[in-house]
Amino acid sequence: MRSASISRKTAETDVAVSIGLDGTGQARIATGIGFLDHMLELFARHGLFDLEIKVEGDLHVDQHHSAEDCGIALGQAFARALGDKRGIARYADAHLPMDETLSRVCVDISGRPFLVFRTAFRVEKIGQFDTELVREWFQAFAMNAGITLHVETFYGDNAHHIAESLFKGLARALRKAVALDPREEGRVPSTKGTL
Repeated sequence: MRSASISRKTAETDVAVSIGLDGTGQARIATGIGFLDHMLELFARHGLFDLEIKVEGDLHVDQHHSAEDCGIALGQAFARALGDKRGIARYADAHLPMDETLSRVCVDISGRPFLVFRTAFRVEKIGQFDTELVREWFQAFAMNAGITLHVETFYGDNAHHIAESLFKGLARALRKAVALDPREEGRVPSTKGTL
């Protein structure tokens, strides 16, 4: 199984992440942020990634450092688990409906990190979770996973549904992008020969 573990400790957070890309969607998540735990459990289940995440952070300040550093460490673990990317599909997208919401997530496992994030939240909080941290998490993940990531919500009203459509959409797109294509015969999916 393609898998990796990352530990990342700063003055603000202590993060441990393990991911298996060829898993069954098992998740053990403890970030200290209930809503983020929920989103990462959905990410694991819909990506069929086996995922363990433990974050100890300065939540007495706010949730920003914990959410961002979680995205950083998960992105690093994802990139390490992919290795040289031989045989992967590389490109994928997902349209994800969640009740009244529809979002699209497109990925290129390119080695060139970039994020386009065209989603707006009408409220500042989902429970105790700052909605601006959704973008922060996606930014941290994309930059450290080394992927080009385009995220757009076409329409939606409920902030929980919008966030959920993004995390599920990312999971579904990555699930397809990391899939091994037997026609690639172990080649790197690039005319350059490297990603």
